[in-house]
Amino acid sequence: MNFELTQEQQLIRDTVREFAEREIKPVARELDERGEFSYELTKRLGEMGLLGMALPERYGGQGLDTMSYIIAVEELARVDGSQAATVAAHNSLGIAPLYEFGTEEQRMKYLPDLCTGEGLWSFGLTEAGAGSDSRGSKTTAVLNDDQWTINGSKIFITNGASKISKGCTVQAVSGEEDGRKIFTTIIVEAGTPGFKQVPMHNKMMWRASDTSELYFDDVKVPNENLLGKIGQGSHIMLHTLDGGRLSIGAMGLGLAQGAFEMALAYAKERKQFGKPISKFQINAFKLADMALKIELARNLLYKACWLKDTGKPYAKEAAMSKLYCSEIAKEVADEAVQIHGGYGLMKDYDIERFYRDQRLLQIGEGTSEIQRLVISRQIGC
Repeated sequence: MNFELTQEQQLIRDTVREFAEREIKPVARELDERGEFSYELTKRLGEMGLLGMALPERYGGQGLDTMSYIIAVEELARVDGSQAATVAAHNSLGIAPLYEFGTEEQRMKYLPDLCTGEGLWSFGLTEAGAGSDSRGSKTTAVLNDDQWTINGSKIFITNGASKISKGCTVQAVSGEEDGRKIFTTIIVEAGTPGFKQVPMHNKMMWRASDTSELYFDDVKVPNENLLGKIGQGSHIMLHTLDGGRLSIGAMGLGLAQGAFEMALAYAKERKQFGKPISKFQINAFKLADMALKIELARNLLYKACWLKDTGKPYAKEAAMSKLYCSEIAKEVADEAVQIHGGYGLMKDYDIERFYRDQRLLQIGEGTSEIQRLVISRQIGC
């Protein structure tokens, strides 16, 4: 067992941390307050190679392993969940299925431009009536004369409606067999007639990330936009979510690390009854428990990444990582606010934003309840 990072992985951690502290942290609070997606930061993330980290170089990527990518997301989330969400959703949900299930022609057509920060791609699974129950999708796709016609809608889609959103991979019902829906995934490019991308505002969390509703009104795309095979849609989507759980786990881990560091620094500085509040056992034990949970979360998440990178089954560990990292993000952020006291409830302190941002982690990309269902099936229940 070797818990050391490679020199390259450590360099990635140091580089992304320095970038997040220097360029993201000074503007994160203002972007959150305005609910503004930053095209400038997204372009910089692309220039750093963070929007295509695990893709082979021939498609414009960096050819890095899963661990390197997860470390980058972790370091972004340590400073700002919104920018981490942009990177995580684009890499894990946006370009991953295009690479893993796309034809060579599709890869060469889409992927190079999606690694630069000039364009983002989204993952069209969730609908108003199809959240945890992904098979409840009602969006339809009908194939006639080598052309698909899509009707329906999607909701809560990250990277779906900014001016650099280039398109979406959409799951749609393409037929029925033995009374069961057949799901197919289809590539829909921005600007296609009938395809409407609508930003969602007034979010509690990730306010500087792009979240959207997508509408399909007789959207017609050629059969060459089929991703994978007809009827393979559910497999593609669920396989993609396995990898995506690692990045949400990284967001939880990074957020917990950032919240812990804020709480520790504040506890050392804040004095009551003549001494720093970190010297009171109740607060010292809170901080010790926070550090313990973060260490356990990191070990579990990194093990899941190692399993994926070595070609071993990792679905169970991915679900465990997403579940545990999300839950400890909630616990650590809550205790960090408690240590800050009244100041932790004010927007002048970043811990207030972290407390809001953590709440989505137990919902997005499979709720904590669904992760427990996945785990229970994996262990034979």
